[in-house]
Amino acid sequence: MEWMLLPLRRYAKFSGRARPREYWMFVLFLLLCYIGVAMVEGILGLSTTDHWFQRGPWWAGAGYSTRGGPLTGLFTLAMIIPHIAVSVRRLHDTDRSGWWLLIVFFPIIGSIVLLIFFIMSGTRGPNRFGPDPVEVGEPELR
Repeated sequence: MEWMLLPLRRYAKFSGRARPREYWMFVLFLLLCYIGVAMVEGILGLSTTDHWFQRGPWWAGAGYSTRGGPLTGLFTLAMIIPHIAVSVRRLHDTDRSGWWLLIVFFPIIGSIVLLIFFIMSGTRGPNRFGPDPVEVGEPELR
């Protein structure tokens, strides 16, 4: 649980490096929180659901889509800064500038490249963004 909350303690710290564990545990934390917020919004009736039905000459399809409500928006606003910060620190660990986050604006290819950068292991030893967090040891998590 400490690894999930570590980026919240480093809320707007864009310098330094982040281990893969710190990044991916925070992504898991966000996913679990979004599921929880969606359940609460569904129970309270705050989310918007669109039902649709399409019929063609040889097929028919039906489904629904749900958009988040105000709780999802507030949670997203609260988490955008720590998510960007931990993403920048993760890129620093691979010896890349945080400006590489802007590659996500290239549809599909940019997201794939960014995902590969996040999956890659960090550079061993110090780099231009600071010492290796594995060699230095993590700060006290409690």
